[in-house]
Amino acid sequence: MVLYTTPFPNSCLSALHAVSWALIFPCYWLADRLLASFIPTTFEKRQRADDPCYLQLLCTVLFTPVYLALLVASLPFAFLGFLLWSPLQSARRPYIYSRLEDKGPTGGAALLSEWKGTGPGKSFCFATANLCLLPDSLARLNNVFNTQARAKEIGQRIRNGASRPQIKIYIDSPTNTSISAASFSSLVSPQGSDGVPRAVPGSIKRTASVEYKGEGGHHPSDEAANGLASGDPADGGNLEDACIVRFGGDEGGRPPEAVDPPNGGQARNGAGGGPRGQTPNHSQRDGDSGSLGSPSASRESLVKGRAGADGGSGEPGSNSKLPYKASVVKRAAARRRRHPDEAFDHEVSAFFPANLDFLCLQEVFDKRAAAKLKDQLHGYFEYILYDVGVYGCHGCCSFKCLNSGLFFASRYPIMDVAYHCYPKGRFSDSLASKGALYLKVQVGSTPQDQRIVGYISCTHLHALAEDSDIRCEQLNMLQDWLADFRKSTSSSSAANPEELVAFDVICGDFNFDNCSSDDKLEQQHSLFTRYKDPCRLGPGEEKPWAIGTLLDQDGLYDEEVCTPDNLQKVLESEEGRREYLAFPTSKSPGGGQKGRKELLKGNGRRIDYMLHGEEGLCPDWKAEVEEFSFITQLSGLTDHLPVAMRLMVSAGDDEA
Repeated sequence: MVLYTTPFPNSCLSALHAVSWALIFPCYWLADRLLASFIPTTFEKRQRADDPCYLQLLCTVLFTPVYLALLVASLPFAFLGFLLWSPLQSARRPYIYSRLEDKGPTGGAALLSEWKGTGPGKSFCFATANLCLLPDSLARLNNVFNTQARAKEIGQRIRNGASRPQIKIYIDSPTNTSISAASFSSLVSPQGSDGVPRAVPGSIKRTASVEYKGEGGHHPSDEAANGLASGDPADGGNLEDACIVRFGGDEGGRPPEAVDPPNGGQARNGAGGGPRGQTPNHSQRDGDSGSLGSPSASRESLVKGRAGADGGSGEPGSNSKLPYKASVVKRAAARRRRHPDEAFDHEVSAFFPANLDFLCLQEVFDKRAAAKLKDQLHGYFEYILYDVGVYGCHGCCSFKCLNSGLFFASRYPIMDVAYHCYPKGRFSDSLASKGALYLKVQVGSTPQDQRIVGYISCTHLHALAEDSDIRCEQLNMLQDWLADFRKSTSSSSAANPEELVAFDVICGDFNFDNCSSDDKLEQQHSLFTRYKDPCRLGPGEEKPWAIGTLLDQDGLYDEEVCTPDNLQKVLESEEGRREYLAFPTSKSPGGGQKGRKELLKGNGRRIDYMLHGEEGLCPDWKAEVEEFSFITQLSGLTDHLPVAMRLMVSAGDDEA
């Protein structure tokens, strides 16, 4: 299949579209700025209340007449542009494919040679997030603003989180002679009073960061956090990206063993340099800020390690170098020790998972913001699809002003793509071409040159709470279109299996949860019998550790949650979740969370889903969840929590 790198089939149509949009854009921008000036966010309201010299109100009064005059003057040009723009949409392609070729050791072509379908298996990491990158006036309705700056900041944070090396921490328990499972605890804390990095007790479920400098003085990443690695190096993981640190079983914990890594890499604080694919000025850490207004003020929140709840920390080690060695602990046994109630790890993490393979985003509606996000993510993801959807009356029943908002990024080559627009939508949803994006990616090849592929579906369902029937119909379409896509793109047969399917994942913003009484129809949909939801026990019943992914919009800029570390800490407590997560309206009449804690039950509305299927995979393989995480790294930038899932694909009789 040919992937479309331009929105139109020839340069003539592209030029006409550019002219039409140039005529429309001034009117669009002025209308957006005019409306945005009358929709303040809670952040701006607090600034106005705290600063008697705050000039925003004065600027609004002064510039409103100017905006109105310019808007009226631009209307005739916008009308002419619209007459030219509208018919062009019938020839527009439904997405733009962008590839930034990377011939390095982590490029897409190199990744395909890492897994041959043999051995203990291979892990793949998926993440999904709703970013609310709308025109600024519409984004303010969700209490977020400055869409263009947010897009750049979001891209930098995702890139920094995903490009850090993976670090496994194993602890020798004083009450258990065997090595315990991997911990999500901090690796080092740069906050020691003597300035020396200190080991932190491994029992704290906290994701911290360290600086890591590799051979030749180059950073594989800006930050290193201690999330569970995708697999030991012997399991197909990259040896250069998997650091393993062991703590002893003595009281207080022992510092890491002082062993030099084979490639000369070492963990240290304050190291300079920039990772592959990042801009030269990235050493300013501009992508790690906790708020747009203060690029450096909250850097600490993404770098500092946390001490234990008792305030203690281990003694500083004589050498901070991290040993590269494969663990001999069986993963299955380790998982049982980590979470007796689960076969996989789950956590609230301050970072996107290290070595993230696939990223599915929703509500990337603004085209300028999508381009900025793409430019930032290309520092890590080689393959990107953006500006997905249709405009005008082409392809859908009603006129579409906005695209689907879907956005996909991958480290692995994309083989086939299909997009379908949901035909029904009411009120504001009818203006956007919400739909489903289907992708087929190649993730390896066997020694017999059979391709190993995976299927990923990304969607954003209807938003209005009362329209359960529309969402159920969309879920039916989602399954039917996926079946057609798999059939049309498969080159295999029982007699000639040219391809082996490793995974089938569906993710996105479903706009319903598994705890609201109003969402019972969706909760019982057949999709959940064909695909597994790692957070779900059954219709209307969540697993105890699952938390909501929709934040209370009024509290987005509270000091308690305005940085990734702060939001992570808050969401790890029941009281914090009651305060800062959105809950079903039936359980909190009036819609407000604050002041109604006694009425709130459960862990909030989880409307962002990651599902994986087992039907249609290679018969000799199985895909199991290794990790599931709720991510706080985009605190202050969107009203949703991203979620991530790591799947281990292995032979059915493999013990791992």
